[in-house]
Amino acid sequence: MRRELLWSALVGASMVLLAGCSQEKKADAKNEERPVKTVEVAAAKSIKQLDYSGSVKARYDVSLSFRVGGKILERVVNVGEHVKSGDLLARIDPSDYQLGVSKAEADLDAASRQVETYALNKRRAQSLFDQNVVSKSELDQRNLAYDQAVSSQKSATTALQQAKNQLSYTNLYATSAGIVTQVDGEPGQVVSAGSPVMTMALDGEKEVVIAVPETEISQFKVGKSVKAQFWARRDLVLTGTVREVAGSANAQSRTFNVRVSLPQNPDILLGMTATIEAQGDEPQSGFDLPLSAIAKVDGKTVVWVVNPTSSTVEMRPVSVGEFSATGLHVFSGVRAGDKVVAAGTQFMTEGMKIAVMGDDSGAVATTAGTNASASVIN
Repeated sequence: MRRELLWSALVGASMVLLAGCSQEKKADAKNEERPVKTVEVAAAKSIKQLDYSGSVKARYDVSLSFRVGGKILERVVNVGEHVKSGDLLARIDPSDYQLGVSKAEADLDAASRQVETYALNKRRAQSLFDQNVVSKSELDQRNLAYDQAVSSQKSATTALQQAKNQLSYTNLYATSAGIVTQVDGEPGQVVSAGSPVMTMALDGEKEVVIAVPETEISQFKVGKSVKAQFWARRDLVLTGTVREVAGSANAQSRTFNVRVSLPQNPDILLGMTATIEAQGDEPQSGFDLPLSAIAKVDGKTVVWVVNPTSSTVEMRPVSVGEFSATGLHVFSGVRAGDKVVAAGTQFMTEGMKIAVMGDDSGAVATTAGTNASASVIN
C-alpha cells in the first residue's frame, strides 16, 4: 500500500514538472526573435530616365512602281545596291507600247494629210466666192471642214505624245540616290500600273523609330533632345531630336511610334539597333523596393515594415507600378526612412518579434530608368 502511494506521488510530481517545462518552451517560442535582413526605403529620383530600343531607318522610304502595266523583262539592281538618280532599275515588255506609238504616228500622218486637203478646198472656195461662183454657205462649209481637220491633227499630235510617254514608262528609273531595300517584282511577273516593285531608302537624313507605351508618351514632345547609343558602336553617342510623335496608338501593340532624327554620321548604317535615352519631363514620386520585399497576403500586395521601438513587424498594403532597375516601384504605403523586411516575407506574421541582422540598404537604389515597363496589378 505504501509502495502504491509512493508511486502515485512520483507520477504526479513528474506530470507537474513536464507541464511546467512545456509552458516554458511555449513562452520561449513566443518570445523568440526571428533574424531578418532589412532595407531602408529611399525616395526615387525626381527625374526618370526613359530607355527604348529601335532601329535606324531612312527618313524617306520610297516605293517605286511602273506607271504602266505589263510583264517585267529585266531587273537591273539587287537589294542592298546603291543607285544614283536616273539609274535604270527595271524594264517591262515595251512591245504593245511600241505598237501604240506606231499607230499614233500613222493617225497623225493621216490627220496632217487631211489638213492639207481641206486647206486646198478652203482656198478654192474662197477664190470661187470672190468670183461670185459659190455662195457664202458653201464657203462656210469649206472653212468648217478645215477647222475640224486642224482639230483632228492636234488631237493626233497629243495622242502620239501620250503613246511615247507610255513607251518611256516601261523603264523604271531611280528618282533619287539611295539604297534598294526591297524588291517585289521579278522578271516574268506581270504587274499592273502603280503596283510596288521596289523600295528605296533615300540618301540623307536618318532616324530611329521607337515604340513608346501610352503611359510614357506624354514625356515625348516634338523638338525634345535625346541621346542615341548603338549596339554595334558602343563608343558612339549622338544627340538626336524628336521629329514626330504618332497621333494614335498602333492597333495591335497599343504603342505610339516616335521618330528621332539623327545628325549625319557615316558610321551609322540603316538597320542598326539603337537605344534612345530620354529624361522624363514630369517628376516621379514614390520609392523603389527589391522584389524580395514585396509579398502577397490575401490577394493584397504588402510589405512588412519594422517597428524599431518594439522590434516587431507590421503588414502594410502598398500600391506598386512599373519594374525598375532595382526592383519594383512603390507609389504609396511606405515612407522614406521606413525599414522593410528584404527577404523571407512568407514567414512573417503580424507582430512577430524580429532581430535585424544588418541593413541591406544597397538593395534599394534610386530609380535610374525604366525599359518597356510592365505594370503590376495592385
